[in-house]
Amino acid sequence: MTNGWTDIQNADVILAMGGNPAENHPVGFRFVMEAKRNRGAKLVSVDPRFNRTSAVADSFTQIRAGTDIAFLAGLINYCFTHNRIQEEYVRLFTNATFIVHPQYEFKDDAGVFSGWDEATRKYDKSTWNYDIGPDGFAKVDPAMQDPRCVFQMMKHFYARYTPEMVSNICGCSVESFNRAADIITSTYPPDRVGTIMYALGWTHHSFSVQLIHAAAMLQLLLGNIGCAGGGLNALRGHSNIQGGTDCGMAYHNLPGYIAIPKQDQPDLKSFYATLLPKPLRPGVMNFTQNYDRFFVSQMKAYYGLNATNDNEFGYSWHPRLPNGAAPGTYENWSWAYIFDHMSNGMMEGLFSFGMNPVNNGPHSRKAIGALKKLKYLVVAENFETETASFWKPEIIALDEEGTSTADVRTEVFLLPASNFAEKDGSFVNSARWFAWKYKALDPPGDAKTDQEIIARIFLKVRDLYAKEGGKSPEPIRSLNWWYTNPFQPSLDEVAREINGWALGEVKDEKDPKTVVLKAGDQLGKFLDARADGTTLSGNWLYIGSYAAAGNLAQRRVNADPSGMKRFENWGYNWPANRRIMYNRCSADAKGQPWDPKRPVIRWNGEKWVGDVPDYKPDSPPEAGMGAFIMLPEGVARLFVPGQFAEGPFSEFYEPTESPVANVLHPRTSANPGVKPFKGKWDLLGKPDEFPIVATTYRLTEHFHYWTKNNAYSVQLQPEFFVEISEELAREKDLQSGDMVRITSARGSIQGKAMITKRIKPMQVAGKTVHQIGFPIHWGFLGRGKQTGGMANIVTPTIVDPNSFAPEYKGFLVKLEKV
Repeated sequence: MTNGWTDIQNADVILAMGGNPAENHPVGFRFVMEAKRNRGAKLVSVDPRFNRTSAVADSFTQIRAGTDIAFLAGLINYCFTHNRIQEEYVRLFTNATFIVHPQYEFKDDAGVFSGWDEATRKYDKSTWNYDIGPDGFAKVDPAMQDPRCVFQMMKHFYARYTPEMVSNICGCSVESFNRAADIITSTYPPDRVGTIMYALGWTHHSFSVQLIHAAAMLQLLLGNIGCAGGGLNALRGHSNIQGGTDCGMAYHNLPGYIAIPKQDQPDLKSFYATLLPKPLRPGVMNFTQNYDRFFVSQMKAYYGLNATNDNEFGYSWHPRLPNGAAPGTYENWSWAYIFDHMSNGMMEGLFSFGMNPVNNGPHSRKAIGALKKLKYLVVAENFETETASFWKPEIIALDEEGTSTADVRTEVFLLPASNFAEKDGSFVNSARWFAWKYKALDPPGDAKTDQEIIARIFLKVRDLYAKEGGKSPEPIRSLNWWYTNPFQPSLDEVAREINGWALGEVKDEKDPKTVVLKAGDQLGKFLDARADGTTLSGNWLYIGSYAAAGNLAQRRVNADPSGMKRFENWGYNWPANRRIMYNRCSADAKGQPWDPKRPVIRWNGEKWVGDVPDYKPDSPPEAGMGAFIMLPEGVARLFVPGQFAEGPFSEFYEPTESPVANVLHPRTSANPGVKPFKGKWDLLGKPDEFPIVATTYRLTEHFHYWTKNNAYSVQLQPEFFVEISEELAREKDLQSGDMVRITSARGSIQGKAMITKRIKPMQVAGKTVHQIGFPIHWGFLGRGKQTGGMANIVTPTIVDPNSFAPEYKGFLVKLEKV
C-alpha cells in the first residue's frame, strides 16, 4: 500500500477492482464503509462477479476475467478525452515532460513495441528509454507539447481504448463503462481524491505487473498518489505477506528489496555498478545511491565479525544468482520455476514452511509429479497437509503415471510447528504497519516455533561442517548466530538485529569530529548506516523501528493529533514511520497542500511538517528535488524505461488461454513476454474444446487451505462449489446442487453447482462468452475433505514474466453435468 487502511476513510472515490475486500478483507473494509458514511464517498466495484463488495457499491461493472488492462486503459483514455487530468501535478511529479528515445515506437497492427525479434521472440529494449542530452540527463519539454514527450505519446497510445473498444474486449456495456469512468475520474480536481484497492484479482495474471502499472498511471493522471485518501493500495493475502516480501521472500531480492548479487558480479565493485543508478535529472535525490551502506550493514548482520573490509564483508560467501542459458540472463527460482526445476530432476530437497504446494498450485498434478523426484522433503506445519502426504494413494494417483505409494522414494519429514497464536513476534500488514503480537498459549505436544526448528537444524548442520567439512563452508561456519538462546532465538533480539546497531563509533559524515552513535547504540535513521562496516542492520527498511526508545512495534497509542487518521504512534510504519508514501506529491510547487482540508505535509519556510516527509526534510520547494526520491528521474514513471518484459506502456494482451483473439492485434494476442514451460505437464487448452472462462477466489469463512481443518469454518462453508450463470445452467440442463465436472487441459475437478444471477454471459468480440468461478479452499485432507474440489488441478503453469505470479484467473475450461 502506498497509503494504508485507516487512510481509506479520507477518500472521495474508492475503486475496488482486482479484489473483493468486503469478502476477503472484512476488517479493513470498515474504513471503506466509514468513507461512505462520513464523507459520502462513492464505491465503484469492477469484477467478473457481482460479489459482496459489489453489493454495497454505488456502481458495479461486470467484466470478463483477464481484461482489466483494457478497462484501465479505457479510463486513461477517458481522462485525456474529457480533460480530466490534474495537469500541474502531472507536470511536477511524473515523467510526462521527458522526451522519449527517437527510435522508440509501438506497432499497432502487430501489437509489439520497437525492438521485437519475431524469430527469437525476444525484445531489444534499448529504445525503451529517454532521449539523453550531451549533459547526460534526459531531455524534457515542460510544456508537454513535444510530440515525442511521454504525455503526448501516452495520449496517442491510449486513444485506441474507446468506450466501444473496452466494451468489445471486456464484455461490459458502453453505458456501464461510462458510468464507472465518470465516477472514477471525478477526482482530478485538487480538492478531490480517489483510491484504488486491489488484490489477487490483479496479481494472478500473465500481465499482472503491467496491470498494476496501468492503475498507477491512472492515479498519477488524476493526481491521487501521495495524497490523503488516495494511493494505490495492495491488499495482501494475510497478515504478514508484506513482512515476508520486505524480508527477501522473493528469490531475486535480498531483505529490503536490494537486488540479489549475480554470478557475473564477482566482487562488490561489479555488484555496485548495477545497484547504484546515475541520476537522470539534475538535483534529484536518487536515494538508491545509499544501497551500498544498506548492503554492507546487512552483510555485517549475516556474518558479524567475520565480515571485514579485506574480504569485502563476506560478499564472495553470499548467495549469488547463477547465470542462465542465454547471455545476460539468470536462473529463475520463483515458485513455478522451482517446481519445473524439480520436475526436471534439478533438485534433491525442499523445505516447506507454512506452505502447501500441492494445493497452492499452479497445476497440482505437476507439483505431485515433481515432489516424487526429490530425495527428501521437510514440511513444518500445524496440520498434516497434502504436500506432506503427497505419497498417499489417493494423492499420488493424480500424477496419472501409474505411480503407487511403494514407488515413491522421497523421504518426508513432517515437523509439528506452532501457529500464530502460539508464538510472539511481529506482523507487517498491508499498510506497512510493523506491529508486535504476544503469545496466547503454548503449542501442543512436540510442536515448536519456527525459529526453534530453524535454529536446531542450522546448529546441527554447522556442527557437521565443523566435523566433516563440505562444499562452501564459509557462509555456514561464519554466520553471525549471536542470540542469547541459540536453540530458540528471542524474536525481540531478532527485531533489534533487523533494525541494527552501531558496531563502533559512528561519526558525522560532514563533521568527523562529532560522534553520532556509540558502539552498541541502535540505529535511528537510514543514513545512520555506513558502508565501512561500522554498522549492522538486517533490513534497512526497518531502521528506526527498534531505536533508542525501544521496540516501537509494541506501541499502541491511538491518538490522532493530525486528525487525518494517521495514528503515527500506533506500531511502526516503514519507511521511517511514514504513513503515506510519495507524500511530497500532496503539496503544490510552493509546498502548500493541494487540498487544505486534507494536508499530509507542507513547507513551513524551514522544513516539511506533517507526516514524515518522503523527501529531504529541509529541501525547499524551489529546489525542485523531485518527489520520487528512489528513482533516478526524481519523478514517477508513466513511461517505464527498459524495466518490464513486454513494454514501457501497459498494453492489453489476452490471457494465454482465451476464448477470443485479441481484437486490437490478432497477430499478437497474448503477452509476447510470456515464456511457457515446455514439459509434459504444461498443457494449454483451445477455445473450441474449452470454451468457458474460469476464475478462482476465496471466501470469508476460510483461510487458504488451513481452515479446512477447523470444525467451525467447515460448518460455515462445508463444501466446494461452482458458481454458474442462469443462462449457462439452462444450456447445460443444471439445477443448483447438481454435481458438475470442470475440465481444463490439465485435469478435472467436480463439485456442486450453485446457479446464480451474480455472473452473466457477455458479448465479447462478436460472440457470447460464459464465465464460471469457484473457491480454492479444499483438498484431500482435513475436516473439510473434498477429494474432487482441489481447484489448482485445473489451473495453468503460465506465469507473469516480471513477477512470475501464476495465471490462476482467466483460464479456459469446459463444464458438464456429472
